[in-house]
Amino acid sequence: MKIKAKDLGEKERIKTLDALYTASGSLKGRDAVKRFLRDLLTESERIMLGRRILIAQKLLRGAGYREIARSLGVGRDTVEKVRHWLEDQMPGFEEAIKGMEKEYRQRKTRAEIAHGPFSFAALKRKYPLHFLLSNIVDELSKHSKN
Repeated sequence: MKIKAKDLGEKERIKTLDALYTASGSLKGRDAVKRFLRDLLTESERIMLGRRILIAQKLLRGAGYREIARSLGVGRDTVEKVRHWLEDQMPGFEEAIKGMEKEYRQRKTRAEIAHGPFSFAALKRKYPLHFLLSNIVDELSKHSKN
């Protein structure tokens, strides 16, 4: 039987939310959080939450309601709800979005390093025989020492 949040007593509401916060707070790393949310929520619920985060991100960057509604295909009411949450819960949303943007910057930097023209991967692609011969020479020298 489905129970609405407003029908819960204060103690039960606190106990329920504490279970969610404690479980999610105990996770280490993006993959663990991803598995947890995948198991906990339906795809539709995950998409809905992700879209709210994208709306909040755009609002914090100063985008207008019309632009956000058009770019994400959401109604102005949804944008308005997220704006209200930002006003009421600013530290939580703002922390999450700052963390998310920091992670995106780190990913971009890692990708540039890994795929740059002088990265190990790029050199290995450009000079495959050198690395093949290098590995063979290393193996031969290991065997000759034994």
